Amino acid sequence: MYTFRKAPAKSVMFVVDYDDARRAYLWIDNPEKASDTRIVEMMARAQQEQGTLPEGTITSIRRVR
Repeated sequence: MYTFRKAPAKSVMFVVDYDDARRAYLWIDNPEKASDTRIVEMMARAQQEQGTLPEGTITSIRRVR
């Protein structure tokens, strides 16, 4: 008999909402870092500086999967 094992997620996806109703998506490869809200916000700001995420005022960051 086989049992199904769910593999741990390799990346975590977040939706980033902006004040002008735009939306972008952010992927974090490390699930441990994705559990800390402050680290996620810092990573989003860093990706904005690098140009990976669009510039603008971020209003919310929500975990999608």
